[in-house]
Amino acid sequence: MPRSRAASSLLARLLEAAGYRTEARPAALFALRARDHRAVVVLASSRSPTEVEGWFPADAIHRTIVYDDDPGTVVRALAADRAIEVLGPSTLGPALGELLLFGGSEAGGEPLGAEGSGELEPPWSLSTDSERTVRARIGPEEAEAISGVGASRFVLRLVPFYVAAYHVRPPSPHGEAGRVVRQLVAVNALSRRAEVWDDLERELVADDDVPYPRFAPQLPAADAATIAREAVRHHHTVHVDHTEQHGGALVIEARRIAPTVDDVRLGPLVLLYVPYWYAEGSDGRVVLDAVSGRRVTGAEADSY
Repeated sequence: MPRSRAASSLLARLLEAAGYRTEARPAALFALRARDHRAVVVLASSRSPTEVEGWFPADAIHRTIVYDDDPGTVVRALAADRAIEVLGPSTLGPALGELLLFGGSEAGGEPLGAEGSGELEPPWSLSTDSERTVRARIGPEEAEAISGVGASRFVLRLVPFYVAAYHVRPPSPHGEAGRVVRQLVAVNALSRRAEVWDDLERELVADDDVPYPRFAPQLPAADAATIAREAVRHHHTVHVDHTEQHGGALVIEARRIAPTVDDVRLGPLVLLYVPYWYAEGSDGRVVLDAVSGRRVTGAEADSY
């Protein structure tokens, strides 16, 4: 939890940029994102999770409380019993990327009869060729606050991504008619990491307006298409508990069912450049997604 009004205001701006509706009250800052039913309560003073639980909307699926000080074991236990995530100064930074990132939703997909309808073009297909850079949402001050690194400066660099729209018919865990889902898949042309995007979460700017160094793609487009298809199948895999009676024993088998190759339609790939912040800190190099705030770690960071 931020320890100053300025830091609290910064957190509110980050949440609003990520699609949350915020409301500041004397007791707390409330943030709600209706699309994925995430709710965040940033406390102005320490309170028990048992008290704060009643402040969340009834339809909130993911609930988070941000404390001014790191919560102790009793607070964490009370929150865990209520399926509430609790964050403090030492855990807010690493978790912030997850809070800000929106992974999309399968609700409201097109019915099976409309599987072949609609174009498989990404939302930027009508943009001019000079608009291939994603707009950064997080500035250097926000990047420093998220990372917790007091680096002398943060440098913005542009990372290439192959992005495509796709249609997929996820398998149904209970045998009812499935529904076609439409989203975007993006493959990092350096790390080969794939992720699913919501087409409303990013906007493009003219390349001339972003005069920062950009990496060249290290991945052929054909390989990116293969990675993208497998990422879509993995993302839309469902988990099913299959129950069978064997003699006097009830056996429950957990199964993972992925869409078939024929259930995935991938549109044409578009090469975009996504901004990332770089800084050298005491723990080494820090890399942050300048759109979502996600901190890049491990092998992915080493590939940049």
